[in-house]
Amino acid sequence: MVLSNIMTPKNKTLFLTGGSSGIGEAIAELFLLNHYNVYNFDINEGQFGHFVKSDVTEHGALQEQVRNIAKLSPPDVVICNAGRHLSASLEDTTEADFDSIYTLNVKGAFSFCQAAIPYLKASNQGRVIIIGSDQSSIAKSNSLAYCMSKHAVAALAKSIALDYAKDNITANTICPGTIDTPLYRKAIQAYSECSGISLSDIESDEAAEQPLNRIGEPEEVAQLALFLASEHASFITGSLQMIDGGYTAK
Repeated sequence: MVLSNIMTPKNKTLFLTGGSSGIGEAIAELFLLNHYNVYNFDINEGQFGHFVKSDVTEHGALQEQVRNIAKLSPPDVVICNAGRHLSASLEDTTEADFDSIYTLNVKGAFSFCQAAIPYLKASNQGRVIIIGSDQSSIAKSNSLAYCMSKHAVAALAKSIALDYAKDNITANTICPGTIDTPLYRKAIQAYSECSGISLSDIESDEAAEQPLNRIGEPEEVAQLALFLASEHASFITGSLQMIDGGYTAK
């Protein structure tokens, strides 16, 4: 279902990182259907929006791209979605692993928001949405660097919320739990192959971990992002919005 009546943006523009697959792709599609101009900053070309070939780990190049596009089509909404997971404990996390996760998940979001914030201030109604994780508020085993990075981006959103409330900018973190994305599919396939456990049993076990007894869909996360971008969410800022089937309520 498309929330086509949640708002009627007039020439509103979304700047989005990582919009070519998974949750990002669902966000790009839904915002397009709701009449946004969508700019997708990603390494790989996606199906939806204006593709901007970008590597969010390249601070200067990314900021220049943001500024160049914003001069012609300033953003009303900025969504930081690009990121990846790393399965490793403290002892198994190398310095290179740690730097890679933080550069992509944290510095990428910092760079993107920093470049876009002057344009959001000018709009006097800007929205910043960070795609965090259930690990923005809890920890999970074998997930040290990723967990740290997702706590960090939640802090980024909270800081923006406080520093730019005077400019009528809101900033919130969406915290998805287990979502059926291509990365999830790849992960459970790899686990099935190395463990010998059938894919169907792994899927059943994953669903059983969630109080709602299923995993989430990217489109559900996109719907939440659309709401947070709308005028109906204008009094929500600095929050962590859980969308995890009740996992973190346990």
